[in-house]
Amino acid sequence: MKEIILPDMGENITEATVSFWHHQTGEEVKAESELVEFYTDKANFSVKSPVDGVLRTILVKEGEKATVGKVIGIIEEK
Repeated sequence: MKEIILPDMGENITEATVSFWHHQTGEEVKAESELVEFYTDKANFSVKSPVDGVLRTILVKEGEKATVGKVIGIIEEK
């Protein structure tokens, strides 16, 4: 299992809000494909899948906030 973590975006950003998941639980994902979109008051950005696999768990849903370093989802690697 591979944890997906909200990365440090710099610029003193400590949290971000999920705007859109590109995949839902149970769907296959490819490494480097867009996985989830976030927004802050300073920037919009996306997190890509680090591995090929299946998205098993979404821990931070659309509209919810996450802090930098928090696990936001889990991918079961293929």
